[in-house]
Amino acid sequence: MNKAIIAMDRSGSFRVYLAVTTTMVEEARQIHDTTPVATAALGRVLTAAGLMGLMLKNTQDKLTMQFKGDGPAREILATAYGDGRVKGYISNPQVDLPLKPNGKLDVGGAIGIGTVTVIKDLGLKEPYVGRIELVNGESAEDLTAYFFVSEQQSSSVALGVRVATDLSVAAAGGMIIQMLPGADPESVDALEPLLEQMTPISTLVEQVTKESVGKTEEAVVTELLRRIFESLPEQFTVKPLETRDLGWECDCNEERLEQALMSIGVTDLKTILDEDGQAELTCQFCRKKYHFDREHLQKLLDEMM
Repeated sequence: MNKAIIAMDRSGSFRVYLAVTTTMVEEARQIHDTTPVATAALGRVLTAAGLMGLMLKNTQDKLTMQFKGDGPAREILATAYGDGRVKGYISNPQVDLPLKPNGKLDVGGAIGIGTVTVIKDLGLKEPYVGRIELVNGESAEDLTAYFFVSEQQSSSVALGVRVATDLSVAAAGGMIIQMLPGADPESVDALEPLLEQMTPISTLVEQVTKESVGKTEEAVVTELLRRIFESLPEQFTVKPLETRDLGWECDCNEERLEQALMSIGVTDLKTILDEDGQAELTCQFCRKKYHFDREHLQKLLDEMM
């Protein structure tokens, strides 16, 4: 299941971006053949990128999110578009670490110490680039800090991936709450205990999904929204604004891989042609292979001469 919902409280104090991304994260797991900790780490970043992609004004606007650290996962990168398309990869999909003392997957340990970078390509002359040091590598806390430091936006981020005993993705989802200009101070007082006592987002997604068999994806994510915020005072009742699609889609093609080959330069491309007579490139995101025979390589070389 993949579906997102955008909502706002009745007083206009905060906006909510909420998504169930179980199907998307499972698809990524299958493509990259990830271990449980890599599944959780990649799934959180994919979900976060997708949610932040919904904040973009235009459908073709693009957001790239990179978590880079000194841990064994090394790098996790995700790209999202304003229309809900998301793709991503983890540099070391086979990273494996012991569980933390609380029994949770050690995503922070997999990423380690490093940075989170967000690049927004909004069709302007230069993209917007924001970067901060990682708080703990657990993704949600890092992005909460990113919003505050880099975008001067008071936000709360929750991300979760539950991995089943057969290593498939049982549930995945995320939520971003952003305070709006002129917010009622009492709304913060109401949200703080709610967030402190909130059941993990992956647990809520799994519960609501199981209880909503046969219902539409829109009904499921709407029920999830209601359940999370049902304890708020009436003046801060959260109302849905719109539902959006959110899911995995890689837009790689032969032309893009041709450009990658040509970018290495005439000398190196000629060396490949002379020594190997062919080349095979693999898309980092979807693992699709592209084969270029001698004739194709010669054509590219001729274009560069």
